Amino acid sequence: MSPVRRIWDERKSPEESLDVLVVGAHPDDVEIGCGGFVSSLVNQGFRVGIVDLTDGEPTPGCPHPDQRLDEAVEAARILGVQCRVVLDLPNRRLFDGFESRVALAEQIRIYRPQVVLGLGGKTPSASPDHEQAARITEAAIFYARLTKWDEYFGDLPPHNVAIQLHYYLALRYPILPATNAVVVDISKTLAVKLEAIRCYRSQFAHRPEILDRIRTYNQAIGQTVGFEAGEFVGHPTGWGFRDLMSGILGTIGKM
Repeated sequence: MSPVRRIWDERKSPEESLDVLVVGAHPDDVEIGCGGFVSSLVNQGFRVGIVDLTDGEPTPGCPHPDQRLDEAVEAARILGVQCRVVLDLPNRRLFDGFESRVALAEQIRIYRPQVVLGLGGKTPSASPDHEQAARITEAAIFYARLTKWDEYFGDLPPHNVAIQLHYYLALRYPILPATNAVVVDISKTLAVKLEAIRCYRSQFAHRPEILDRIRTYNQAIGQTVGFEAGEFVGHPTGWGFRDLMSGILGTIGKM
Protein backbone atom coordinates (compact mmCIF):
# COMPACT_ATOMS: atom_id res chain seq x y z
CA MET A 1 0.00 0.00 0.00
CA SER A 2 1.19 3.50 -0.83
CA PRO A 3 1.75 5.97 2.06
CA VAL A 4 -1.33 8.10 2.75
CA ARG A 5 -2.50 10.55 5.37
CA ARG A 6 -6.18 10.16 6.17
CA ILE A 7 -6.60 13.63 7.63
CA TRP A 8 -10.41 13.65 7.88
CA ASP A 9 -12.74 10.68 8.29
CA GLU A 10 -16.37 11.08 9.34
CA ARG A 11 -17.60 7.77 7.96
CA LYS A 12 -19.63 5.56 10.25
CA SER A 13 -17.23 2.65 9.72
CA PRO A 14 -13.97 1.96 7.84
CA GLU A 15 -15.91 -0.24 5.45
CA GLU A 16 -18.40 2.45 4.41
CA SER A 17 -18.14 3.25 0.70
CA LEU A 18 -18.51 6.63 -0.98
CA ASP A 19 -20.87 7.78 -3.69
CA VAL A 20 -18.45 10.34 -5.13
CA LEU A 21 -14.66 10.62 -4.91
CA VAL A 22 -13.16 13.97 -5.96
CA VAL A 23 -9.46 14.12 -6.89
CA GLY A 24 -7.18 17.15 -6.82
CA ALA A 25 -3.46 17.65 -7.33
CA HIS A 26 -3.17 19.85 -4.22
CA PRO A 27 -5.32 20.81 -1.23
CA ASP A 28 -7.51 23.71 -2.45
CA ASP A 29 -7.92 22.43 -6.05
CA VAL A 30 -11.23 20.76 -5.25
CA GLU A 31 -12.52 23.76 -3.32
CA ILE A 32 -11.69 26.19 -6.13
CA GLY A 33 -12.79 24.02 -9.03
CA CYS A 34 -15.95 22.37 -7.72
CA GLY A 35 -16.45 23.26 -4.05
CA GLY A 36 -19.99 24.46 -4.69
CA PHE A 37 -20.94 21.24 -6.49
CA VAL A 38 -19.36 19.14 -3.72
CA SER A 39 -21.32 21.03 -1.07
CA SER A 40 -24.56 20.61 -3.01
CA LEU A 41 -23.95 16.85 -3.33
CA VAL A 42 -23.42 16.60 0.43
CA ASN A 43 -26.64 18.56 1.00
CA GLN A 44 -28.48 16.02 -1.16
CA GLY A 45 -27.26 13.18 1.06
CA PHE A 46 -24.46 11.80 -1.10
CA ARG A 47 -21.32 10.46 0.61
CA VAL A 48 -18.42 12.42 -0.83
CA GLY A 49 -14.67 12.09 -0.26
CA ILE A 50 -11.60 13.97 -1.45
CA VAL A 51 -8.17 12.66 -2.43
CA ASP A 52 -5.36 15.18 -2.78
CA LEU A 53 -2.48 13.61 -4.69
CA THR A 54 0.11 15.84 -2.94
CA ASP A 55 0.22 18.06 0.13
CA GLY A 56 0.79 21.07 -2.13
CA GLU A 57 3.97 22.13 -0.38
CA PRO A 58 6.28 23.98 -0.46
CA THR A 59 4.57 27.27 -1.26
CA PRO A 60 5.81 30.81 -0.50
CA GLY A 61 3.29 31.67 2.22
CA CYS A 62 3.14 28.38 4.13
CA PRO A 63 5.71 27.92 6.91
CA HIS A 64 5.19 24.14 7.23
CA PRO A 65 3.25 21.43 5.39
CA ASP A 66 1.26 20.67 8.53
CA GLN A 67 -0.39 24.08 8.28
CA ARG A 68 -1.65 23.28 4.78
CA LEU A 69 -3.01 19.96 6.05
CA ASP A 70 -4.76 21.71 8.95
CA GLU A 71 -6.32 24.10 6.44
CA ALA A 72 -7.46 21.14 4.33
CA VAL A 73 -9.14 19.56 7.36
CA GLU A 74 -10.97 22.79 8.11
CA ALA A 75 -12.12 23.07 4.50
CA ALA A 76 -13.30 19.44 4.50
CA ARG A 77 -15.39 20.12 7.60
CA ILE A 78 -16.99 23.16 5.99
CA LEU A 79 -17.81 21.28 2.78
CA GLY A 80 -19.23 18.42 4.84
CA VAL A 81 -17.37 15.62 3.08
CA GLN A 82 -17.08 12.19 4.64
CA CYS A 83 -13.32 11.85 4.35
CA ARG A 84 -10.17 13.42 2.96
CA VAL A 85 -6.93 11.64 2.09
CA VAL A 86 -3.59 13.16 1.12
CA LEU A 87 -1.25 10.92 -0.86
CA ASP A 88 2.49 11.03 -0.46
CA LEU A 89 3.24 12.11 -4.04
CA PRO A 90 5.57 15.09 -4.67
CA ASN A 91 4.24 18.57 -5.29
CA ARG A 92 5.88 20.31 -8.29
CA ARG A 93 7.17 16.89 -9.42
CA LEU A 94 3.84 15.16 -9.93
CA PHE A 95 3.93 13.00 -13.03
CA ASP A 96 1.64 10.44 -14.57
CA GLY A 97 3.59 7.28 -13.84
CA PHE A 98 2.91 3.74 -12.74
CA GLU A 99 3.40 4.39 -9.02
CA SER A 100 1.09 7.41 -8.96
CA ARG A 101 -1.59 5.52 -10.88
CA VAL A 102 -1.46 2.61 -8.44
CA ALA A 103 -1.51 4.95 -5.43
CA LEU A 104 -4.78 6.54 -6.54
CA ALA A 105 -6.27 3.26 -7.77
CA GLU A 106 -5.75 1.88 -4.25
CA GLN A 107 -7.93 4.66 -2.86
CA ILE A 108 -10.61 3.98 -5.47
CA ARG A 109 -10.61 0.31 -4.46
CA ILE A 110 -10.80 1.25 -0.77
CA TYR A 111 -13.66 3.76 -1.08
CA ARG A 112 -15.52 2.13 -4.02
CA PRO A 113 -17.18 5.28 -5.39
CA GLN A 114 -19.76 5.19 -8.14
CA VAL A 115 -18.54 8.54 -9.49
CA VAL A 116 -15.00 9.90 -9.71
CA LEU A 117 -14.71 13.63 -10.33
CA GLY A 118 -11.24 14.69 -11.49
CA LEU A 119 -9.46 17.61 -13.06
CA GLY A 120 -10.25 18.35 -16.67
CA GLY A 121 -6.87 19.04 -18.23
CA LYS A 122 -4.35 21.86 -18.50
CA THR A 123 -4.20 25.09 -16.52
CA PRO A 124 -1.95 27.46 -18.52
CA SER A 125 0.12 29.82 -16.36
CA ALA A 126 -0.61 27.62 -13.35
CA SER A 127 0.84 24.36 -12.01
CA PRO A 128 1.52 21.60 -14.56
CA ASP A 129 0.59 19.19 -11.73
CA HIS A 130 -3.04 19.76 -12.67
CA GLU A 131 -2.70 18.21 -16.12
CA GLN A 132 -0.72 15.32 -14.67
CA ALA A 133 -3.44 14.78 -12.06
CA ALA A 134 -6.03 14.55 -14.82
CA ARG A 135 -4.01 11.82 -16.54
CA ILE A 136 -3.35 9.96 -13.29
CA THR A 137 -7.05 9.97 -12.43
CA GLU A 138 -8.12 8.58 -15.79
CA ALA A 139 -5.54 5.80 -15.59
CA ALA A 140 -6.31 5.00 -11.95
CA ILE A 141 -9.99 4.49 -12.74
CA PHE A 142 -8.91 1.88 -15.29
CA TYR A 143 -6.39 0.25 -12.94
CA ALA A 144 -8.98 0.05 -10.17
CA ARG A 145 -11.14 -2.38 -12.12
CA LEU A 146 -8.41 -4.76 -13.33
CA THR A 147 -8.35 -8.31 -12.00
CA LYS A 148 -5.34 -10.59 -11.46
CA TRP A 149 -3.08 -7.85 -10.10
CA ASP A 150 -2.73 -8.86 -6.47
CA GLU A 151 1.00 -8.08 -6.44
CA TYR A 152 0.08 -4.38 -6.51
CA PHE A 153 -3.29 -4.28 -4.77
CA GLY A 154 -3.10 -7.13 -2.28
CA ASP A 155 -6.50 -8.06 -0.91
CA LEU A 156 -8.24 -4.94 -2.24
CA PRO A 157 -10.85 -6.24 -4.69
CA PRO A 158 -11.30 -4.59 -8.09
CA HIS A 159 -13.86 -1.83 -8.33
CA ASN A 160 -15.59 -0.53 -11.44
CA VAL A 161 -16.31 3.20 -11.38
CA ALA A 162 -19.64 3.80 -13.10
CA ILE A 163 -19.11 7.44 -14.11
CA GLN A 164 -16.06 9.66 -14.59
CA LEU A 165 -16.58 13.43 -14.62
CA HIS A 166 -14.35 16.50 -14.89
CA TYR A 167 -14.16 19.79 -13.05
CA TYR A 168 -12.09 22.78 -14.12
CA LEU A 169 -9.65 25.25 -12.58
CA ALA A 170 -9.97 27.70 -15.46
CA LEU A 171 -10.26 31.19 -14.00
CA ARG A 172 -8.63 32.90 -16.98
CA TYR A 173 -10.27 31.04 -19.85
CA PRO A 174 -13.21 31.90 -22.06
CA ILE A 175 -16.51 30.90 -20.44
CA LEU A 176 -16.87 27.48 -22.11
CA PRO A 177 -14.00 25.13 -21.15
CA ALA A 178 -15.20 22.11 -23.12
CA THR A 179 -17.96 21.07 -25.48
CA ASN A 180 -19.04 18.32 -23.09
CA ALA A 181 -19.40 20.65 -20.09
CA VAL A 182 -22.68 21.54 -18.39
CA VAL A 183 -23.40 24.19 -15.78
CA VAL A 184 -24.41 22.95 -12.34
CA ASP A 185 -26.33 25.27 -10.03
CA ILE A 186 -24.32 26.38 -6.98
CA SER A 187 -26.48 29.38 -6.11
CA LYS A 188 -27.15 27.99 -2.62
CA THR A 189 -23.60 26.77 -1.99
CA LEU A 190 -21.39 29.52 -3.41
CA ALA A 191 -20.98 31.03 0.06
CA VAL A 192 -19.90 27.64 1.46
CA LYS A 193 -17.41 27.23 -1.38
CA LEU A 194 -15.86 30.62 -0.67
CA GLU A 195 -15.71 29.89 3.06
CA ALA A 196 -13.87 26.63 2.33
CA ILE A 197 -11.37 28.40 0.07
CA ARG A 198 -10.86 31.06 2.72
CA CYS A 199 -9.56 28.32 5.04
CA TYR A 200 -6.34 28.28 3.03
CA ARG A 201 -4.86 31.30 4.72
CA SER A 202 -1.36 30.24 3.73
CA GLN A 203 -2.37 30.54 0.09
CA PHE A 204 -4.85 33.42 -0.05
CA ALA A 205 -4.56 35.66 3.03
CA HIS A 206 -2.14 37.87 1.12
CA ARG A 207 -4.31 37.75 -2.03
CA PRO A 208 -7.87 38.55 -0.89
CA GLU A 209 -8.80 39.56 -4.45
CA ILE A 210 -8.75 35.85 -5.42
CA LEU A 211 -12.00 35.26 -3.53
CA ASP A 212 -13.70 38.11 -5.38
CA ARG A 213 -12.40 36.75 -8.66
CA ILE A 214 -13.74 33.27 -7.97
CA ARG A 215 -17.11 34.67 -6.86
CA THR A 216 -17.41 36.77 -10.01
CA TYR A 217 -16.36 33.88 -12.24
CA ASN A 218 -18.92 31.50 -10.76
CA GLN A 219 -21.64 34.12 -10.97
CA ALA A 220 -20.81 34.71 -14.63
CA ILE A 221 -20.98 30.98 -15.38
CA GLY A 222 -24.32 30.60 -13.60
CA GLN A 223 -25.90 33.60 -15.24
CA THR A 224 -25.27 32.20 -18.71
CA VAL A 225 -28.08 29.70 -17.98
CA GLY A 226 -30.17 31.70 -15.50
CA PHE A 227 -28.63 30.60 -12.19
CA GLU A 228 -27.21 32.98 -9.62
CA ALA A 229 -23.94 31.02 -9.67
CA GLY A 230 -22.63 27.91 -11.37
CA GLU A 231 -19.69 25.63 -11.97
CA PHE A 232 -18.75 23.62 -15.02
CA VAL A 233 -18.84 19.82 -14.83
CA GLY A 234 -17.67 17.92 -17.87
CA HIS A 235 -17.96 14.41 -19.23
CA PRO A 236 -14.91 12.91 -20.96
CA THR A 237 -16.95 11.35 -23.78
CA GLY A 238 -20.43 12.87 -23.74
CA TRP A 239 -23.59 13.08 -21.70
CA GLY A 240 -26.43 10.58 -21.91
CA PHE A 241 -29.83 10.65 -20.23
CA ARG A 242 -32.14 7.72 -19.56
CA ASP A 243 -34.88 10.27 -18.90
CA LEU A 244 -34.08 13.49 -20.74
CA MET A 245 -37.31 15.27 -19.84
CA SER A 246 -36.82 14.71 -16.10
CA GLY A 247 -33.37 16.17 -16.41
CA ILE A 248 -34.65 19.18 -18.31
CA LEU A 249 -37.77 19.78 -16.25
CA GLY A 250 -35.74 19.62 -13.05
CA THR A 251 -34.22 22.99 -13.97
CA ILE A 252 -37.58 24.74 -14.36
CA GLY A 253 -38.16 27.11 -11.49
CA LYS A 254 -34.44 27.84 -11.29
CA MET A 255 -34.25 29.64 -14.61
